[in-house]
Amino acid sequence: AEMAGLAEVILVGDADQIQAIARENSFDISRMEVVHAPQPRDAAWQVMKLVSEGKADVAMKGKVETSDFLRAALSKELGLRTGRLFTHVAVFEIPEFDRLIFISDAGVVVAPDLEQKVEIVQNAILVAHGLQIQLPRVAVLAATEVVNPRIPTTLDAANLSKMADRGQIRGGLVDGPLALDNAISPESARIKGIKSEVAGYADILIAPDIEAGNVLAKAITYFAQGKMAGVVVGARCPLILPSRSDTREAKLVSLALGMMLAS
Repeated sequence: AEMAGLAEVILVGDADQIQAIARENSFDISRMEVVHAPQPRDAAWQVMKLVSEGKADVAMKGKVETSDFLRAALSKELGLRTGRLFTHVAVFEIPEFDRLIFISDAGVVVAPDLEQKVEIVQNAILVAHGLQIQLPRVAVLAATEVVNPRIPTTLDAANLSKMADRGQIRGGLVDGPLALDNAISPESARIKGIKSEVAGYADILIAPDIEAGNVLAKAITYFAQGKMAGVVVGARCPLILPSRSDTREAKLVSLALGMMLAS
């Protein structure tokens, strides 16, 4: 990121280990600030302290545990909370797709209730706005596009759609419940007789829970060769939580996404 001119990097962690890793990989970090924090929890705290003090615009996790990283971000003492729910938004570039696809929440909120889903939708819309998508189409996913009282996720989806109609969710077109096929395929939506500004053309897919979102995101990555950038929003700054299995490219584009949102 530093060499690409994407960011000015501050490295936080055990200074001796950082220097050793840099030497082993022939990285020149002489122009980078290194903050010595030998313990992972302390490193997470120091990262958020830099943001709190206005010395950093984006916080990115390295090898610290996600729980420690988010615990520091949620600390009242550091003041990074905004009153908004922290949610994860994944952004995919998929071969042969004519648009970016956003998925939320695939990484933070485990089993969202209706109130939390409102924030998940609103946060995802704001991320889309940050990528210059002025009126994103939001599909609230369920197993079926028909409201069924025995399937609670369809009830939540219908409520979210109506809330958007009444202005309680702003900045996007929201419809649901929609199944995955008729959310992204115009042909599927036509065959099923769904008339909607969203069906077949969704930009944002709202998963019913973290399991569905996570499976969908990984299926796109490994079955459809989608390239993903991910960010956690809701704090005073974008939070980047790369997976240990993420490629270097995935980490770089996630950081680039965070920088775009921070600006």
